[in-house]
Amino acid sequence: MARKSVEELSDLERQVMKENGTEAPFENEYWKHFEEGIYVDKLSGKPLFTSKDKFDSSCGWPSFSKSLDEGDVSEHVDTSFGMRRTEVRSESSDSHLGHVFPDGPKETGGLRYCINSAAIDFIPKSELESQGYGEFVNLLEENK
Repeated sequence: MARKSVEELSDLERQVMKENGTEAPFENEYWKHFEEGIYVDKLSGKPLFTSKDKFDSSCGWPSFSKSLDEGDVSEHVDTSFGMRRTEVRSESSDSHLGHVFPDGPKETGGLRYCINSAAIDFIPKSELESQGYGEFVNLLEENK
């Protein structure tokens, strides 16, 4: 299910995923994207987030209230730029995804996973079967 190799990454994707960079807010692919489907690690193809957990946080990056499986993302202390934040990395590709903050919707647990579009690919619900992610169709239909 690998999506891309490191060599196939664009300069921005490489900067974000492998050099812990951040793409520009409000100028990225998924910040205002709300189609039904799943978001996967751009390198490994591992499913990380669903559209059911995506919300508009007005921060300029895609925001999710939780990851699909806690074991698929790891959290690390990030003290870059004179701040103390919690970095989120994909376990399957050891790639930087973004950060998690405790200011998300209280009704869904209070977390906001602020993720770089450059680190993820979107698989629409209508293509889940054909792209090998058929087991997630039912997940998207639960509790609609």
